[in-house]
This record gives sequence, structure tokens and C-alpha cells, in this order.
Amino acid sequence: MKQNWNKESLLAAYPRFEAQPDFYLGRMADAEKGFADTFGKEAERFFSAPGRTEIGGNHTDHQHGCVLAAAVDLDIFGAAAKNDSRIIRIFSEGYGMEEISLDDLEVKKEEINTTASLIRGVASKITQMGYTLGGLDMYTVSNVLKGSGISSSAAYEVLVGTVINALYCENKLTPVEIAQIGQYAENVYFGKMSGLMDQTASSVGGVVAIDFRDNANPVVRKLDFDFTKAGYALCIIDSGADHADLSDEYSAIPMEMRQVAAHFGKKVLREVALADFLTDMAAVREKAGDRATLRAYHFLKDNQRAIDEAAALEAGDFDKFLSLVKESGYSSFMYLQNVYVSGSVQHQEVAYTLAACEAALAGKGAYRVHGGGFAGTIQAFVPQEMLAGFVEQMEKAVGKGRCHVLSIRPAGGTELMKV
Repeated sequence: MKQNWNKESLLAAYPRFEAQPDFYLGRMADAEKGFADTFGKEAERFFSAPGRTEIGGNHTDHQHGCVLAAAVDLDIFGAAAKNDSRIIRIFSEGYGMEEISLDDLEVKKEEINTTASLIRGVASKITQMGYTLGGLDMYTVSNVLKGSGISSSAAYEVLVGTVINALYCENKLTPVEIAQIGQYAENVYFGKMSGLMDQTASSVGGVVAIDFRDNANPVVRKLDFDFTKAGYALCIIDSGADHADLSDEYSAIPMEMRQVAAHFGKKVLREVALADFLTDMAAVREKAGDRATLRAYHFLKDNQRAIDEAAALEAGDFDKFLSLVKESGYSSFMYLQNVYVSGSVQHQEVAYTLAACEAALAGKGAYRVHGGGFAGTIQAFVPQEMLAGFVEQMEKAVGKGRCHVLSIRPAGGTELMKV
């Protein structure tokens, strides 16, 4: 190991560190230098929060459903220190400075869909929980591309929550609590009605099966599974379409699903049985419309698929797992309808990328729309012996540098220690 970083904390955050030490040490050194240049002092502590990949359960979390997700080794790294003011100052490389006063934590309409809203929302929620916060400075570098489907917003929320937890809360907040704080910031301050999956996967780390039946107390189970040992690589392919300005499309999905739930006198679809839905499907259609009905059908089937996928991994039945992944992908395209924006003819990048992926895999592995959908990325499980050719073919189809081979990251939001 080079420099004076703790080996255990490095490998938990960066499982490929030993293969690429110069890359990781270089960006960490860049953050330290950036901090010193920006704030005129030395950074004192160092933190990382990962992006996430949704493996199973597409748009199930906001209906209190089940998901299968994992933290990946793309992250936001932050060099940080307390300051003597009541100001949180965060400089993000490539984006600039955000400053938030701890004396003004009200929701700001002008901050909707901005990074400032996430900082303010996280600080507000932690303050509401009874903690006394002070100022901090942080300089961040990120390879979690904004709008990439790896959930840069959740990683950012988890990073801010993890830093505040360490500096001002004596690390008393649990990873799940930090996730819930991040979701609050995104829902109330940022203006996006996301579920809790993204933040939980980022905050907890590893491969996790999550049951959100009780959203205030989600059941999180870590799975001991290594895709590499199963002979497969996890790839995320960027379609080239930015989904950063599609909040209305995303918000329509939970809204329509709740309309169907209301038909049965329920708040969310998790409380509705598939058999009851099928019995009353025509009445649901008449009341809520075709698209809402199809989206509800997707939820009721995909929620069970997420449970079955976790069971297949735990049983070591990878063929069953791959079959379920493909089923989920078909359901998202046909019923959830989050592969392209309705009415868009010229821009269907995700659908195009799915077609290219099908051709490249030639019946092997599995692939599906990834995350929120509409734009962004797809996910593929690629046999190791096909990986080089797959990457080459996909990058020929969608663009150089858009096929990312990822590793599952053991650590969630974490502090990286020096020795």
C-alpha cells in the first residue's frame, strides 16, 4: 500500500484498489489539494459514499415493496473539516461551491432540483432529530456521473449525512437512518418523490435485499454473493440520454400506482393482493386508466420477482436469477413503460441500447432497464468469457466509454482512515 491510508477501509470502499492504486490515490490526493486550495487549510477527515445499482424490483420501493440492490465501486469522495461558522460549504469539482446557513433550513422553492436543496434537507432533518450541528467545509470529487442511473443524488445525500454524523452526531445515526434522512431531503427539498432504495443501497453497502413494508423500519438483509465467482460481470451501459430533468415522468409512476391502490381502499400497492387486483382489473382500468392499471400489474409481479431473485442468489441458482432479471426487464418495458418518454419518436436511447445489448449477448446472460428509466442506463450480466467482446460491441453501438464494468462495494457510506 502506498501513502498512509488504512488498508482495510480502502479495500472496503474500493475493491479494485490493489489493481489500480494510482487511480484511487490520485483522485484522493486531488481532493486533498482541492480542499487546501479552496479553504486555505488542511482537510482533517475523509469520506466516501457509493453509487448504487438496482438489481431487482423496478419502481417497487415507493409502494413499500421489496428490492434487491447493491453498492458499486463508483463513489463521491470528500475531504472535510469542521469550521467555526454556522455555514456548510461544499465545493464539488466540476460544479462549484454550495453554501448553506444552518440558521435557515426552511424549504426554498428556488432550490428545487438543486444540490443546495439536498444539503439543506439533510441538515434540516438531522436537526429535527435533536442533534446540534455546526459548520463544515468539504471538497468532493465524483465518478458517479450525474444522470447516469447509478443515483448520484442518493450518493451525495448519503455522503453529506455520513460526514455530519461523524463530525457532529458521534456516529449515532445508523446507515438506515442516514438513508431515510437522504430520502427526506430528496422528497421534501429537492422535489423528487423517490423511494428509499437508492439511499439504503448507498448507505448500507454490499448486496442487500430490502423489504419496505414498514417504510419507517425497513428490513435490510445483506447477501453474501459475488457475481464474479458465478462467472459473470456486472455492466452498466450509459444510453447517452440524460434523465436529470424528468422528475415529472418519475413522479407519475408512484402517483398512478397510488390511484390503483386507492381503488382498493389502500395507500400503496404493497397492501393489495395480486388475486384481488386480477379479479377487479376491469374496474381498476375504468377508474384509473390503462397505463395506471398496467403499472400496477408490473408492481405486483415485480415485487415478487425481487423476493425470488434474492432467494435464487442465496440458493446459488444463478440461472434462475438470470431468468427473473430478463422477466423484470420485459415487464418494465411493456407494463411499467419507463423505457422512453411517451410521444418521443426521435429519442429512444434506452430502447435502442436494450436492442444493442440483446444482439451483443446473443441469448446469454441477462439485461434490463436500470433504475428510474426513461433515460440513463441499462444493466447487463455478462459471462466473463464474453466480456471483452461485449464491451467492444456495446461501445461501438452507443459510444466510447459508455459501457462500465463495475464491482460490488462492501462498504456503504464510510469514513476512510489514515494511519
